[in-house]
Amino acid sequence: MAENIEEIRQRKLENLRERAESEQASETTTPAPSAPIQISEQTGLTETVDEYDVVLADFYADWCGPCQMLEPIVETIASETDAAVAKIDIDANQQLAAEYGVRSVPTLVLFADGQPVERLVGMQDESRLRSLIENHV
Repeated sequence: MAENIEEIRQRKLENLRERAESEQASETTTPAPSAPIQISEQTGLTETVDEYDVVLADFYADWCGPCQMLEPIVETIASETDAAVAKIDIDANQQLAAEYGVRSVPTLVLFADGQPVERLVGMQDESRLRSLIENHV
């Protein structure tokens, strides 16, 4: 009987530790901003991907018609989902665009836990973007 009580105490102690660790991990997660983040260099994208759990990187150009059509959708995604949205102008950040293999715009790269997990090229609808984000949140 004494062994059973000790086992129960050990299990309760382990459960309490796990719960405390889980709460601490959720407290360290930075909430995603409600507006897109303009990225101007590689370190900016790296810092953004490191800071947030899920990041949708939008590689765009001001002269691109589909990019302009996608902009309000991307802004809605930023304000209404748990993903951070990073906007990267390929003309101002050619080296960063080349590093991610961006050959046409718009190109969207979804990062989860610091790694690129999805890549979309061309105009996308809001429901598809929401679905991809929900799969990784």
